[in-house]
Amino acid sequence: MATTPEKTPRFSPADITVVFCLGGPGSGKGTQSANLVRDYGFTHLSAGDLLRAEQVREGSQYGDLIKTYIREGKIVPMEITVALLSNAMAEALTSKAPSAVKPRFLIDGFPRKLDQAVFFEDTVCPSQMTLFLDCPEEVMEARLLKRGETSGRDDDNADSIRKRFRVFVETSMPVVQAFEKQDKVVSVTATGSVDEVYARIREGFQAKGVNPL
Repeated sequence: MATTPEKTPRFSPADITVVFCLGGPGSGKGTQSANLVRDYGFTHLSAGDLLRAEQVREGSQYGDLIKTYIREGKIVPMEITVALLSNAMAEALTSKAPSAVKPRFLIDGFPRKLDQAVFFEDTVCPSQMTLFLDCPEEVMEARLLKRGETSGRDDDNADSIRKRFRVFVETSMPVVQAFEKQDKVVSVTATGSVDEVYARIREGFQAKGVNPL
């Protein structure tokens, strides 16, 4: 079946590798993303960081809109988040020196919902796989409460943490399950030390044919 022109993704999986990184709040996404950037040459993109940066970027067409959504506690429309990710990828590709290895992108904390996953893969690039950091709620809560002692983040408190965990289970787990059906998930138990978790991630990546540089 021929695809319609507007459905042609901006990038081809033949040219770039896209890996999503999902896990509940406090599962270790930021820590493990840094390890993968160091050893695998990923360009790390955080949807949350891009949205925060766009709010304050001078001349941004989306800034005020993003501020309003965040202030009202609503999810920013996926078209905006995906446009920011797509543009950040294009920017990274133009600034990268040519290499024998095709560029790799690690997208952290996205997609949060199934429709976001579908929209991204239809318009930007089909992902190669999703890294899912599977962590029990009580472990994540303990980590976040510890982080809250120094992070200054308003949402690092017990009530907020439980709410964020419920939202993750309701909205993001269907994404993981959908990709599992396509055999596109590396699911890793995210308990134990950072090094133990990272060893499991490396093993899972190797099984999918993604090796360190």
